[in-house]
Amino acid sequence: MPIMYNTGEWFKVRPDYYRKVELATPDWPLDLDLEYMWVEVAPYGGPMAVTRDPTKLVPVKGTARPMIRIFDTTGREMGHILWSHGKLVAMGWSDMEELICIQENATVFVYDMFGREKESYSIGDEASVTKIVEAKVFQSAAGTGVAVMTTSGRVFLKQNSSKTERKLPDIPNSSINCSCWEIVTEGRNSYCLLGRDREVIKLFPGETVGTITANLFEKPHERIIKISVSYNHQHLALYTNTGLLWLGSVDMRQKYCEFDTGRKDMPLQMEWIMNADNSEADAVVISYPSYLLIVNRNADRSDFPYDPVMFLVAEMDGVRIITQSSHEMIQRLPKCVENIFAVNSQEPASYLFEAQKKFEEKSYKADEYLSMCREKIDLAVSECIEAASYEFCPETQKSLLRTAYYGKGFIRNHNPDKYIRIMRILRVLNTLRHERIAMPITFKQFSHLNTEVILSRLVFRKHYAIAIQVAKHLNLPESWILEHWAYHKVINDPNDTEVARKITEKFKNPSVEGISFCNIASKAHQAGRDDLAIKLLELESRASLHVPLLLKMRKFDRAVGSATQSGDTELITQVLLEMKMHMMLSNLHMTIRDHPLALNIYKKIMRESNRAGLYGIYNTEDDQKAIAEYHFQNAIETEGLESNLSMIGNAYAQGRCTLEADLCADTSRLIKLQKTLSMKYNASLNGLSIHDTIHELLLIGELKEAERIRSDFKVPERRFWWLRILTLSSQHKWDELEKFAKSKKSPVGYDPFVEVCLKQDNTVEARKYIPRCRDNRRIIWYMRANLFHEAIDSAFEQRDVHSLFELQKNQAIVNNGTLLSKVCDFIAVLEGK
Repeated sequence: MPIMYNTGEWFKVRPDYYRKVELATPDWPLDLDLEYMWVEVAPYGGPMAVTRDPTKLVPVKGTARPMIRIFDTTGREMGHILWSHGKLVAMGWSDMEELICIQENATVFVYDMFGREKESYSIGDEASVTKIVEAKVFQSAAGTGVAVMTTSGRVFLKQNSSKTERKLPDIPNSSINCSCWEIVTEGRNSYCLLGRDREVIKLFPGETVGTITANLFEKPHERIIKISVSYNHQHLALYTNTGLLWLGSVDMRQKYCEFDTGRKDMPLQMEWIMNADNSEADAVVISYPSYLLIVNRNADRSDFPYDPVMFLVAEMDGVRIITQSSHEMIQRLPKCVENIFAVNSQEPASYLFEAQKKFEEKSYKADEYLSMCREKIDLAVSECIEAASYEFCPETQKSLLRTAYYGKGFIRNHNPDKYIRIMRILRVLNTLRHERIAMPITFKQFSHLNTEVILSRLVFRKHYAIAIQVAKHLNLPESWILEHWAYHKVINDPNDTEVARKITEKFKNPSVEGISFCNIASKAHQAGRDDLAIKLLELESRASLHVPLLLKMRKFDRAVGSATQSGDTELITQVLLEMKMHMMLSNLHMTIRDHPLALNIYKKIMRESNRAGLYGIYNTEDDQKAIAEYHFQNAIETEGLESNLSMIGNAYAQGRCTLEADLCADTSRLIKLQKTLSMKYNASLNGLSIHDTIHELLLIGELKEAERIRSDFKVPERRFWWLRILTLSSQHKWDELEKFAKSKKSPVGYDPFVEVCLKQDNTVEARKYIPRCRDNRRIIWYMRANLFHEAIDSAFEQRDVHSLFELQKNQAIVNNGTLLSKVCDFIAVLEGK
């Protein structure tokens, strides 16, 4: 079957095929020689940190201060760190692409990929005092951890910067030095494996002393000098000083093979190759100066001459190799790729690939090849799509996708979702692998990181345009990317007007949703650019978002204006309380006086919490009516009304409240009069209303005094008559009541006289006043007084047939034959007429 041009990099380590994939060749600066450098590379196509190796002799050029330089995979320098701390012991990269540097006193410094320091923390006092000789950065479920080994042979673990350090168990016979060590992670637990002489020591947290495993090798050797744990922490490789290699499970219960490399020199590095198809590891890569050796679990090997200096980077689906002049990746060949391109392959996908080539050549052989795979064309199409995802060469990707497109035409009801998804992802992967972006990740790494992490890494590298295009291509929101772009502009562009204009132009696109100008304004405030922050806040329509930032910036006048315009009383209250905490009362009053809603809410707050503050507002506004009401309420609460009435009346008068001022004057006169009368008549009149005062005077018989008060305080005559009638009836002074009724025409009529008499059950007295009542009321009063003869006569006199019919129904009349006969006769007379 066909042999594609990319099969030339295949090699076999029986029984499996492996391949070398060439990545973008790094263009290192002229002054950088990796032979004398200490290099730490981040996985997933991340940056690399390079500094001078202190163990190698090299001529010093320039400053003697150590410098850590940070490069991307193409050799472009991204930043540098002038190391001004103590002795640097180890470096490593976190899963957030942060550079972690550990110095001798167990202090850890964290930098971003551009060399800016982010934080620092210590591994612990004991490690700091005893000093450390080695350190390792490792990944776990809890985050990026740091492990250190002290000069006393103790190992300390710190799972992440926020957790406390853990001291691992003691090393048995600790007087003997360990030659190598590695950290293994199982779920959320991490432990240490140490190589010492011919044994491996396991230090697990919680145990008192480490456990020793010996006799792993069958062939003689002196000591173990290298330990390597696979990327998934399931497999272990041990290397001895005599060149023996042991491969097995990480718990050392299963041995895969023991292999003699035949080399006596010290290996540079040893890493496991993880499979692209699954999460297993079948082989290790061992690097020596100018030589690379690959050994699998079946004890088969393959070797290559290489550059004198190389650095291995373990990935989740292979091993990257970085040298002075190349950048490659070694992978176990994915099965789907092998099925299509292997020599003499008879798999359906291989036949379909050849059929598509012949179809493009317009050859009749296309049908012959198609017939060989027609029964399994579903599988063939699926393998072509999957194989395209594993390829780095765009031309190979296109060939495989064309084959899949050609094959799916022969499948009824084929679902194209997978085809479309892979095609979209490949466009993104090819963009990321471009030397301008320099993120050579595989499809499996892309799927593991997920698109949100990929976009975050692009944004952090300031590739905003690419990140937005990737988000659009994958149908993901782009608003947060634009926000980060805006942050960058705010921090780096000094022109406030230009920054606000650019941000407005970018964010006015209707397809961009969820943008918060407040977040950007907050960044501007943090950067000390309050004028820019205010310009940005003017673009935010939601007051609930930008008012808190205005308060934080102490722009109280703008905050209260925005809150008032929103009409949100809770927001206005929040602003007022914040202003009250940070402003003088006079300034606060002057600020809110132009905002009536805020002013009224503030008054309500002061009324409930601080009455003195309320008086200050009234004074500021010169609101005499409110001042009078304030004093009036205070006077009532403190029972000092009499002494404050003049002041209250003056305030009302200044506020042009004539009626209220007159009432204050009348009240003051009444209080004084009540005091005088109380002393004169030995009666309790203080605090009574005018009505009650007159009533009390009438009860004690002081008619002249009551008349005088009525006249002085202009009490209506109707009210005074009512009071006289009630008083006389309550005291049963019927003669005086009759005399009073005859004194002159009653302004209240004579119904009250009848009413009070009936109330006192005095029908005799009531009979005197009923004839003087209005015609339409007499019948009612006669009936209420049970004077039925008079009621019947009155109705007849008034020719009121309706009232006679009502009387006819009355039970008392019904039970009295004489009255009933009289009613019937009168009705007959009136109806006869």
